[in-house]
Amino acid sequence: MMKKLSASDIAEMPLEQRIQLVEDIWDSIAELPEAVDVPEWHKDELEKRLERYHADPSQGTPWHEVRDEILRD
Repeated sequence: MMKKLSASDIAEMPLEQRIQLVEDIWDSIAELPEAVDVPEWHKDELEKRLERYHADPSQGTPWHEVRDEILRD
């Protein structure tokens, strides 16, 4: 059986170990995306954005340009 970690146990871990713990938890959640409910307002917002894109694709910016700009800063 796995030992339960308390908030104080986690707080005592070195930062690198806490970051790894968060990554491990996130990876375990990502393994079952169908188990995570997407709020209806998220779906609505995505639909609105997709409609705006279809109405005028020239207003968007390709992901590689956005990524490059972020990484330059």
